[in-house]
Amino acid sequence: MSNDRRSPEPNPESDMISRLFRKILIASALLLAVGAEASTLEQAQKRGFLICGASNGLPGFAHQNEAGRWSGFDVDFCRALAAAIFDDPEKMRFVTLSAKDRVKALQSGVVDLLARGAAFTLSRDAGQGLSYTAISFFDGQGFLARKKSIAALRDLGGLSVCVQQGTPFELDLVDFHREGVKPIEPKLFPTFEEAAKAYSDAKCEALTADLSTLAAKRQELAAPAEHAILPELIDKEPLGPIVRQGDDQWFDIVRWTHFAMVDAEELGVTSANADEQLKSADPRVRRLLGVDGGRVDGLGLEADWAYRIVKHVGNYGEAFERNLGAGSPIGLERRLNALWTKGGLMYAPPVR
Repeated sequence: MSNDRRSPEPNPESDMISRLFRKILIASALLLAVGAEASTLEQAQKRGFLICGASNGLPGFAHQNEAGRWSGFDVDFCRALAAAIFDDPEKMRFVTLSAKDRVKALQSGVVDLLARGAAFTLSRDAGQGLSYTAISFFDGQGFLARKKSIAALRDLGGLSVCVQQGTPFELDLVDFHREGVKPIEPKLFPTFEEAAKAYSDAKCEALTADLSTLAAKRQELAAPAEHAILPELIDKEPLGPIVRQGDDQWFDIVRWTHFAMVDAEELGVTSANADEQLKSADPRVRRLLGVDGGRVDGLGLEADWAYRIVKHVGNYGEAFERNLGAGSPIGLERRLNALWTKGGLMYAPPVR
């Protein structure tokens, strides 16, 4: 009988299975580690405040006064989200980001969300690891012109339009040029500010950009009342809050913050009457304000989360009018941002 105690011959197939098994174990451990990470909601709650990123000082949307306080449509959305989570709209920090930095800031977790970023497109929604939660502002490419000479888009035929070079606005203007009966002469400038100055100096008959930018720029002109935004748009620019992909709960919280504000406007619930509406007999109002229906476990928020939003910040219409509407310095009409019952596109699923 042999006492040979040599090691068994290597088995290539067995070694391959062993290596594969180790890889599976490592992958499983990584997945468990990812799953163990705190959600965005948990991180914000532990931190004690929300970190919200948005555009860099755009009047009407995000603007800082001399005392350092932020106001604007985007700021109000972040305040509404903070109200839903903390019952305190001031528990948020507002971070301004350049177009170059905002995507990286969200991807890396520097901010919890972008209140507003670049327009909603296929490549931005599907190709950057980010998700657009809702469309909170229907923007579009429009034209700013002097009232005394131009009243509608058809009046621009044969005239010059100042536009920033290398932007979608230039491309859309060329496309519209081909469709128009009379050609429009584009005057190109390296930056929007240069294009706007040329318009102000009467070096062109109109200025083109997105509607919100034109509205803010109009207020900076020497005589804003002499200039008007034409009624027509030539392209769509849907804007809204953006979050990282992979946190469905946070996606829903951000999305339903917007929906709750829209629903509140449709149901006539305002910051002024929110307490009174707690006694409403309307089941839709009672569900919205958390009187009936209780806590929604999927959101991870208290039952009165929507009441908090409306009480502290107001409904969608209040936020729009306060920051952008006819009574604000921007003086923007609701247009597509009116409720669906009033000819606009603002529509939210019911809270039930």
